[in-house]
Amino acid sequence: MREKPTRNAPFLFGIFTFLLLIGGALFLFFPSSDAPSAAPPVSSAARPTATPFQPSANSPFVEEWRSHPISATPIYEGGVNPYETPQVFPTLSVITPFSLPEGYNPLTGKPPANPALLNRRPMAIKVTNYPRYVRPQSGLTLADVVFEYYIEAGLSRFIAIFYGNDSDAVGPVRSGRFFDAHVARMYHAYLVFKYADPRVYSYLKGSDLHDFLIVPNEAVGAIYSGPNLQDSYNNYFFNTRKFQDFLAKHGKDNSRQNIESGYFSSLAPSLYPEVKRIYTTYSVDDYHYWEYDSFRDAYFRYQETSDTRGGKAESYAPLVDAATLQQVSADNIVVLFVPYTFANKFDEEDEVYHIDLLNAGNAYLFRDGVVIQAIWRRWKTDQPLLLTDMQGNPIPLKPGRTFYEVIGIHSDLWKDGDSWHFRFVTP
Repeated sequence: MREKPTRNAPFLFGIFTFLLLIGGALFLFFPSSDAPSAAPPVSSAARPTATPFQPSANSPFVEEWRSHPISATPIYEGGVNPYETPQVFPTLSVITPFSLPEGYNPLTGKPPANPALLNRRPMAIKVTNYPRYVRPQSGLTLADVVFEYYIEAGLSRFIAIFYGNDSDAVGPVRSGRFFDAHVARMYHAYLVFKYADPRVYSYLKGSDLHDFLIVPNEAVGAIYSGPNLQDSYNNYFFNTRKFQDFLAKHGKDNSRQNIESGYFSSLAPSLYPEVKRIYTTYSVDDYHYWEYDSFRDAYFRYQETSDTRGGKAESYAPLVDAATLQQVSADNIVVLFVPYTFANKFDEEDEVYHIDLLNAGNAYLFRDGVVIQAIWRRWKTDQPLLLTDMQGNPIPLKPGRTFYEVIGIHSDLWKDGDSWHFRFVTP
């Protein structure tokens, strides 16, 4: 029987907010603590101001700002689909501005091993998860932020953002999707991918991301062939260090970008439901879970090893990074409910999705072994997402790596003891 997740009483968030203010004050005396960052009050429906990544009037990216019905009602309330009765999320509250200390990574809330790495553009790199023989992939434990989303045929794929770390091998690098444009814009990143469907490739090349697209044969030395993994198609890898040399040699823009930091706090939230495992099922072929390790205070990834056709039981193994020989882990797991749409019937037949990461939507933040109901907000086109509570107050992430699970707005959610389950549902 499906249960409803526990609702948090408003006064509980008040306690948490009060503790965060104390934590922020202590930062002045204890620099190792991480304070939240600045974010001016804006409306979630407001159009962003002009930036180098802002679309021009004739850019196809302008179409991304079309309106979608969004509800402030939690998706699990009363078993009712909130998108059938559209409402508007509350606007951001008036908040006290904070900023990270000089030299801190705005993507992680932590200082990088080498502060000089922040004097460049980030890189958003596509990384495959299938076929299974491509595992272990390389670089996922070194990325600052990773998004996972459904592509087609029951499968998901990663896009990993590198800024405060480098890796000699990231991959296998695979093809691009429309969704990748959202990520490249939010992080002012070079988009690294192994070409794309002609519809997607034409869109990317015709947009103002044109100068920031990196594909094989155009970044000689940075994208290279690795050891043959049963085929040549899944055999491209990306070297983030050599890419810096490539950019310098060809005089390409690699200047430091104005990326506004997220909200971070080392202070663990309390009085929220405890969650040990977070399961996400994209299909009978593609499923995984994250397990919270209280001793290491992080989430560790376990990936499926076989399908579940014919009533077969689920089977898992640790997902390991070949670059570091460590299990893939994260400090924050954020589940985003986002509309998956098709531009026309031909795209629907081929499963060429538009994943509309626009304006705002429902979300759940898992950190420090608890879950917090949230709203995700793309409050500026060219800045990372912001998480808030239902009143519009920012919710801080734990300093460290954040892994976003991007699922459809009609996806299922239920809990089983201290485990939460998400099942992706296509449009």
